[in-house]
Amino acid sequence: MHNFTFYNPTKLMFGKDSVQRLQKEVAKYGRNVLVVYGGGSIKTNGVYEAVMAQLTNCNVIELAGVEPNPRVQTARQGAALCREHNIDLIVAVGGGSVIDCAKLIAAAAMVEQDAWDVVIGNVRVEKALPLGTVLTIAATGSEMNCNSVITNSDTQQKFGWSHPLVSPAFSILDPAYTVTVPLDQTVYGIVDIMSHIFEQYFHDATNTKVTDAMCEGVLRTVVETAPLLINDLTNVEYRETILLAGTVALNNILGMGSAGDWATHEIEHAVSAVYDIPHGGGLAILFPNWMHHNMLINPKRFAQLGVRVFNIDPTNKTVEQVATESIEALRAFWTSIGAPSRLADYDIDAEQLPQMVQHALVHGPFGRFARLDSEDVYEILEKSL
Repeated sequence: MHNFTFYNPTKLMFGKDSVQRLQKEVAKYGRNVLVVYGGGSIKTNGVYEAVMAQLTNCNVIELAGVEPNPRVQTARQGAALCREHNIDLIVAVGGGSVIDCAKLIAAAAMVEQDAWDVVIGNVRVEKALPLGTVLTIAATGSEMNCNSVITNSDTQQKFGWSHPLVSPAFSILDPAYTVTVPLDQTVYGIVDIMSHIFEQYFHDATNTKVTDAMCEGVLRTVVETAPLLINDLTNVEYRETILLAGTVALNNILGMGSAGDWATHEIEHAVSAVYDIPHGGGLAILFPNWMHHNMLINPKRFAQLGVRVFNIDPTNKTVEQVATESIEALRAFWTSIGAPSRLADYDIDAEQLPQMVQHALVHGPFGRFARLDSEDVYEILEKSL
């Protein structure tokens, strides 16, 4: 494995009624609070009222309407509100999209340049407003990392960026807040969680037995729990399991000692930048095809995944056969819980393939487990149609 330094500054508060700890945490930062949220579901499921009850001693400014693929335009609005109202703390209430937007607001509010300059690295981030989160969807893990993905609809670009200063100072996770998440969003979240683990599982290091076991353990738990949850969406215990899995999947623990691939995410960002499809839906379509495209680089790795996570029987089979079965087991599992399998499910055809390839390769070839160039990306997208 590679040498590494692990540090995660986020204070995680997990469990029933954990929102009651919000007032004490907010008081550490000041009275001027920007509350950021999405399309309004938190006002119908009781989360908004619970959060506001904890902020009665604060001057609250609200920014609603964060998009599922958060736009830089919305972050600009948030940064302007922070400056206008001398905001001391941002509280993001929602899923990963809301938190990702709030991270950019936290950084953009403290620089003179445009928020998009933060995303593309044209400005040095030296300070950021503190950020707290109240999570309502299990998916991205953004509640306990410094990553953010932002879309610029004017340029049809979608990029990930990160900075240690935008890691949440604290995050509140109550599984009960996720029971009203609809079926499709629940499925997308499960796919996203598993994809984050795959991106770290397929890496460029050796002797990663500890993190292999952790990745495989979380994946097995998700595979066991997901079908139960899909058939019982209000079950708090199932929601609890998936919620914690989402956090562990991308809080850097599973990537200790290795550098993950992340190519599939890059390709999906290009697809959803052009077509604005759900991130989890795009990953469900693309990941099995990325796997088939790169299986022969290290078939033992794919076979190990199938044997340990999907209970593939390797008896009297070649490693390549087991690897192929493993990939198809993943595809079948995602299909069984209702995830899409073809870009055609979103009415996407070959017309924009060159544009998506161009977007994906804007910074040149990418991927650590397998380095992808334009031909590779085109082939993966073509197979995904």
